[in-house]
Amino acid sequence: MDKMTIIWTTIFAYIAIMVAIGILSSKKSNNISDFTVGDKKAGAWMSAFSYGTAYFSAVMFIGYAGGTGWGFGLWGIAAGIGNAVFGAFFAWLVLARRTREYTRTNNIKSMPQLFGARFNSQSMKLFSVIVIFIFLLPYSASVYKGLTSVCSVLLQVDEQVCMIVIAVIAAILVITGGYMATLKADFAQGIIMLVGVIALIFSIVRAEQVGGFSEGIKAIAEKTNDLHLTTSNHIALWSIVLMTSFGTWGLPQMVHKYYGIKDDKQVKRGTIISTFFALIVAGGGYFIGSFARLFYNDLSAMPAKNPTDYLVPNMLAEAGISNVLVGVVLVLLIAASVSTLAAITITASSTLTMDLIQPRFIKNKEKNIAPLTKVICGLFIILSYIIANSNTPILDMMSYSWGILSGSFLAPYMISLYSKKISKNAAWFGMIGGFVTALPPLVAKLFKSEFALGSFGPLHKMGPQFACAAMIVSIILVLVITQISPAKQEQVAKA
Repeated sequence: MDKMTIIWTTIFAYIAIMVAIGILSSKKSNNISDFTVGDKKAGAWMSAFSYGTAYFSAVMFIGYAGGTGWGFGLWGIAAGIGNAVFGAFFAWLVLARRTREYTRTNNIKSMPQLFGARFNSQSMKLFSVIVIFIFLLPYSASVYKGLTSVCSVLLQVDEQVCMIVIAVIAAILVITGGYMATLKADFAQGIIMLVGVIALIFSIVRAEQVGGFSEGIKAIAEKTNDLHLTTSNHIALWSIVLMTSFGTWGLPQMVHKYYGIKDDKQVKRGTIISTFFALIVAGGGYFIGSFARLFYNDLSAMPAKNPTDYLVPNMLAEAGISNVLVGVVLVLLIAASVSTLAAITITASSTLTMDLIQPRFIKNKEKNIAPLTKVICGLFIILSYIIANSNTPILDMMSYSWGILSGSFLAPYMISLYSKKISKNAAWFGMIGGFVTALPPLVAKLFKSEFALGSFGPLHKMGPQFACAAMIVSIILVLVITQISPAKQEQVAKA
């Protein structure tokens, strides 16, 4: 068979499996509880793989791997190691068990419900709903952009067609099957990702441009030294590491993965499995991207529109990898992206339906809102597609989303799991402070401002730096306000 036949056969086989999982799981998503958290009996492997596949998508493989590899050379691998250590191991260690216990005890299905119950505040719940639905959209859109860049290069298919196809696959999986479908699909997609990344590492290392592991490391180390990274460069690098690692601690679609874990034994196992998964997938993805400067001396060969988004796709096209592996790579990226899109879509749509539309606009509170949630899922996917057509690099789009969400939610969520003294005022200060701190890069982008902060560059390119600042500001505000105005005794007893 020729190259294109092999590639398309591999892709269609994957699509058929995902559609089958969605349809077979459709009978298990008849109500909103089934659709959002399933039966809460998820084992370690399924939970960990679901967490990992929601964590890593084409955004990481294409946008971040290429961007950090080009900008920081071998130092870019630090992001992959940080993701495994802080974004997976410590995230599970600190958050998983306590989140699972609290959400089960209080019958919580979403992050807004968690805030509403913990701080007895409907206005905080409403604020969380709005922020989650609006600011998960740029992240969802960045997933589309990451996947379409690689498909357009390797398949020579129009980017619009690529985006429509991935939207349809995600819609079928989510709308037909809900949480259980995505959980099962994520397990299958996780295996694809592990196998695909390992195969890809070997293929890139053996490429003529790299010349083997030892020669490649030596060559890229020299290229990295030639970059003469400044203090500003290192701040940018470590901001990416911290944002992509600790940012997951406050993302509702990641926190959501803890809700359905069966028991504490599965939490302990899931901690190890998710760390291993992240180390292979993220570590491997950033490792591949670190070789970018061995393939290209400048970005002139890339499209003028967001050139770093096309580095990894073109590296794959020029690495001389086999036709079968090209198909596997594409399925790897599609699998990573569909799983992330599914997690984002379910979280954003179910939150809007359960925590805003039902309590305010549906008189019959016993009415099954799962069908309405599926309609909202479709709307969310369409809006994501529209935003994906904007002229914004993948890295920037994701950083706006992660910065605002984690800046708003990480501190009040995480600290309240461990301290009953956190008051409603402290939570509000943390949320609003983090939200406002993360906004400037997005505002600069929306108003097409070229305002620059000295050697750090244009403000609209500083999403990771402001995301880290937002998380720090939020934590400080929650702790300080708690000392000034701790929760009253009756609130402490309730928490």
